[in-house]
Amino acid sequence: MKTRLNSIAMAGALLASGALMPGHASAGVRVCTFPGSPSTVLDEAVTREAFRTAGVALTLAPGGFAGSDDDGVSLKELDKALARKCDVIAGFPRSSVADGSNSKLTFSRAYLHSGYVSVTMHESAAQTSGAEIVAATYASPAQLIAVQQPNVTLDLENTAEQTVDAVANGHAQRAIVWYPAVVAYTKTHPEQRFRIAQAESAYADWHLVFAFGKNGAALQPRIDAALAKMESNGRLAALTRGWTLPRLAQASVPEAAEFAYRDGPRRADFKWPIMRAGGRDIGQGRFIKVDAAVSADAPAFDRAQVAHGKTLYSSACAKCHGPELQGLNAPALRGPSFAPTANAKLTIGGVYGYMANNMPADRPGKMKPQDYADIMAFLLYSNGYSAGKSKLTDESARASSKPLNAGSSLNAGTSP
Repeated sequence: MKTRLNSIAMAGALLASGALMPGHASAGVRVCTFPGSPSTVLDEAVTREAFRTAGVALTLAPGGFAGSDDDGVSLKELDKALARKCDVIAGFPRSSVADGSNSKLTFSRAYLHSGYVSVTMHESAAQTSGAEIVAATYASPAQLIAVQQPNVTLDLENTAEQTVDAVANGHAQRAIVWYPAVVAYTKTHPEQRFRIAQAESAYADWHLVFAFGKNGAALQPRIDAALAKMESNGRLAALTRGWTLPRLAQASVPEAAEFAYRDGPRRADFKWPIMRAGGRDIGQGRFIKVDAAVSADAPAFDRAQVAHGKTLYSSACAKCHGPELQGLNAPALRGPSFAPTANAKLTIGGVYGYMANNMPADRPGKMKPQDYADIMAFLLYSNGYSAGKSKLTDESARASSKPLNAGSSLNAGTSP
């Protein structure tokens, strides 16, 4: 498996465009699958049946992303594939929590409800008192989920297959991994027996859909109708049998509201196993909610911080939160879901403290305090706060009890 599943998941919110080109009608609609995806066999089977049911001729183009490598499917590759090699993408992962809100793609209804699970060996030994070794796929939702687990040491693997294998060969005690990867692994390693539980995070819940280019609105209703028919006559259930999450795993899915403003579940007795540079403990980093009785001004920041913060964000944050802060496999950091124009539930200081303690997910607390302050200045500026002449510091950012409300040019300082 060459292409990492994390990049496939991230592609679920990339902005892309494509067309169902009339010039290809005689050869049928070109449908691509992601190279190396563990669900390719399923995706192709559902594609054939759905398009047959819809009365649409198709050509499977599994090489649509042939240029991809271990760096995953980039935005450029996705655009190129949709423009030149395929009209529809099968096996496109979507999440109601992590999807970007401004995608130019059109999506079908889901044909598989799946997600990220916690995997252990069926006969695994009891955990010792030390930190648990948890494997996860690098730069993926799995990593974001795993980094929130209490008392763990992360084992980051390059592919989902290697993540499962880390548990099978005893290198890790547990893994957070995309469930179809477990299914694909057991098909090639039938001797292995795993215990599966749902990963407790809002980021664990995903669906597989068809994604259409910019002219796909004409085709999307027909495929939706076909999928609905396949669901009613039992054909879809027959095709997806074996790929659906076990009922035990589904039963442990948490309520979405429990995770509305943080990256995963927390326990009051939880202690982070990671130290910041300089030996300081990283705290739990919970968001601080707004106290309606407190009146405060937003902390000031200057334009130099905004520019530096943008550079830092691009290198350390954009791979999960999106180059335009639109959200990829982590929440958006701009707009009403992050900073509403009124009735904010979070404070600036609470958001800043969470970021400085817990981000980036691959190495929490790795930056200098002033670098985190500069990123916060960029986030504030991107959400409608005005730059002034005073510098935002780590101390002033943490101390802010101001609700995080966007959209006003009078929120902070005076424009230079």
